[in-house]
Amino acid sequence: MAKNEHPLEALKDYLPPGTFEHIAGYLHQYKVHLTVSRERASVLGDYRNATTDRHHRISVNGNLNRYAFLITLLHELAHLLTFDRYAHTVAAHGKEWKHQFGLLLAQFLQHDVFPADIRRALERSLHNPAASSCADDDLMRVLRKYDPVSEKHALVEELAVGELFRTRDGRTFRRGEVVRKRIRCVEVPSEKVYLFSPIYEVERVKR
Repeated sequence: MAKNEHPLEALKDYLPPGTFEHIAGYLHQYKVHLTVSRERASVLGDYRNATTDRHHRISVNGNLNRYAFLITLLHELAHLLTFDRYAHTVAAHGKEWKHQFGLLLAQFLQHDVFPADIRRALERSLHNPAASSCADDDLMRVLRKYDPVSEKHALVEELAVGELFRTRDGRTFRRGEVVRKRIRCVEVPSEKVYLFSPIYEVERVKR
């Protein structure tokens, strides 16, 4: 997927007010090569460690709202800080990474840059952050409130039982009942059953 290199000042367009200087400090200090990517379905951001001939590299999806962009960028910076201290001797999302990510989140929470609802969701996960913000259902629901309003797209949990929807790969499903923490959905026309995350974003299909 194509990526666009952005001069550092351009980051202000992607970040919440009052956060650019703090972020720029980290990027300068660790000589980070930052790219803003087009939407990627599988990841929100990515980190690649420095090598003998390349700087640290971080990419973040440019379609994220400002708060989701900042949280994703902090997630990837936590990987950098963990690598800087432990190299490849610890798990990617182990206790060392969780500690670094928690410290970064706490720093920005102190600057009061998040709305109250996002702040509460972050504080709940501060001591044990998920490996991905996508894996934190409560945080994803709150962050989605700050996305542009779309009548075309919805979370699976927002659909009525029996309503049709389309996934990013073009397949069509019919929404079913909740099964524990997942939602049972049936592919059309194969009738194969799949379990979806309730916060998976899909496209409504008009009948």
